[in-house]
Amino acid sequence: MRLMVNHQTHYQYSEAACNSIQYIKMMPQSGGHQQVHSWDLSIPGQYSTQKDAFSNLWVTSTQRYDYQQLTIMAQGIVEIDPKCEVALQGCAIHPSIFLQSTSMTECNREMLAFAHEYVTYKTRKELQLLAAAILQYIPYCSQVTEVHTPATEVFNAHQQGGVCQDHSHVFIAMCRALGIPARYVSGYLYAPDMLHLASHAWAEVYVDQTWYCFDISNQIFTPHSHIYVAIGRDYYDVAPIRGVRERGGVETMRSIVQVLPC
Repeated sequence: MRLMVNHQTHYQYSEAACNSIQYIKMMPQSGGHQQVHSWDLSIPGQYSTQKDAFSNLWVTSTQRYDYQQLTIMAQGIVEIDPKCEVALQGCAIHPSIFLQSTSMTECNREMLAFAHEYVTYKTRKELQLLAAAILQYIPYCSQVTEVHTPATEVFNAHQQGGVCQDHSHVFIAMCRALGIPARYVSGYLYAPDMLHLASHAWAEVYVDQTWYCFDISNQIFTPHSHIYVAIGRDYYDVAPIRGVRERGGVETMRSIVQVLPC
């Protein structure tokens, strides 16, 4: 299945900004699950590309001039294998790295007790039951959390709900507390009934010496509709855009993402 991705991020500033640096992870790579046929990244200023510790493509962009608007655009065509059960067969990072807790994936006593209700033998089937229980406990609801909201806070305020990032962090935190390696994935999801989607996030868990997809928000456990962009321990490792700047006043951001068959 060939998919066309159009990802636009527009920034507006109330005052002139300058001397900014953007760290961008919006470039998928080819692998067993997906083939990148074309991909263009449009960034103002000067930029360079390298790989981070997790082998994600990482672009560093600098703008030394004054500006009040900034647009970063990514567009390309990626072909994915809808029958592929495992997306990333090989990984240079040892799974034990993904047992480490982070500030976004800490697990408290209540979360661990919740996980133990569904997971005894640490099988893939049990983890799918846990994934379903998390979505029922934390219903999908947008604009109630922020990118900086940690798993413990989302779990404690579960009635308010959360988004894909929150579901992934909570699930990853529980898996790690159970001694199961789990990692955070950013990318894109193709859903035929929706034309506009925000950048998507899901988890992968290392079971039986294999990394398996766990899309908690959509209850999808194979990557048949997913385009992988970056992997890491949590959101901060894979954030599409992070940066710093001088001045600029109040920043507003608008993001548009289209994932369409082609």
